[in-house]
Amino acid sequence: MLGLTACEPSLETGAGPTQSDERIVIAGSSTVAPFVTRAAEYFGATSEFRVPIVETTGTGGGIRLFCEGDGLDTISIATASRRMTDSEHEYCASNGVSDFLELPLGSDGIVLINALNGPEIALTDQEIFLALAKTVPTRRGLAANPYQFWSEINPELPDMRIEVYGPPPTSGTRDAFTEIVMERGALRLPEIIDLRESDPETYDAVAHTIRTDGHWLDSGENDTQIVQALIRSPSALGVAGYSYLEQSSDRVKPASINDTLPDEASIMSGDYAVSRSLFLYVKRSHIEQLPALGPFLDELYSDVAMGEGGYLVEVGLIPLSAEHRAEVYTTTHTETPDP
Repeated sequence: MLGLTACEPSLETGAGPTQSDERIVIAGSSTVAPFVTRAAEYFGATSEFRVPIVETTGTGGGIRLFCEGDGLDTISIATASRRMTDSEHEYCASNGVSDFLELPLGSDGIVLINALNGPEIALTDQEIFLALAKTVPTRRGLAANPYQFWSEINPELPDMRIEVYGPPPTSGTRDAFTEIVMERGALRLPEIIDLRESDPETYDAVAHTIRTDGHWLDSGENDTQIVQALIRSPSALGVAGYSYLEQSSDRVKPASINDTLPDEASIMSGDYAVSRSLFLYVKRSHIEQLPALGPFLDELYSDVAMGEGGYLVEVGLIPLSAEHRAEVYTTTHTETPDP
């Protein structure tokens, strides 16, 4: 049993968190962590139950821990900034974890940010791909990315070195960034469109692989580390969830992408291209066995948390509508496994 502190990551031993004294344990996405942490603290302060433990392991890490088994020595909730993949479903099933709920939590955007004292940045998804892809089209065909400065891609961009701090491969934010921004930018280029038709396997690698020559810098699972790095390097950019922009607007500012700045309205409408849904994966058996789990989910989806002016909205969550929250309530309270 690990000596974990509520709402603070502490996976230094490499082992996963475990349930303790019927205490809820949650692990996963750094993007979702601020929301469930705030709900956990409120829940602990206003209910008879202990504060749930919230661990930041990245989406992939949280799902892996979730899928390790169905017993109370495993986590109850995995938080995710993308849907579970087919291979993750298979891993869960191989460990007897098949009876669980996929619950939408709300929406978020992926933002490119830099320090307030840095330059104003306006990028297209094509320029982002050309700056960050490991392999790009050149006059001699596909080759290792030669671009060192943003101005080499577009002379109207700042003449500063390409330096982007972002999440590691285990992060759902990283997955969404490559799948939404990088691939969309790749498909602005005729050479990549042709490659998709002629060699799908190579296309997939080119469109989704970030360069590893020092211009993209992995900065850990916690997006606050990226904000701190940007303050130290005003010419650098960072990739993070929209909620971190909201929480750090006194220190960082967003770049526009395809002429649109991220805000709640542009993300909800889809005008801001880099938006994604957030999810919770919850074990049904734990809802039945842990007295605190059902009430915690009720708190998370309550009007106090997600309604107008709710405390999760205040920290940057773009919440579900009241109708969708009612659907979640029905699911968590009445849904039974398929025969």
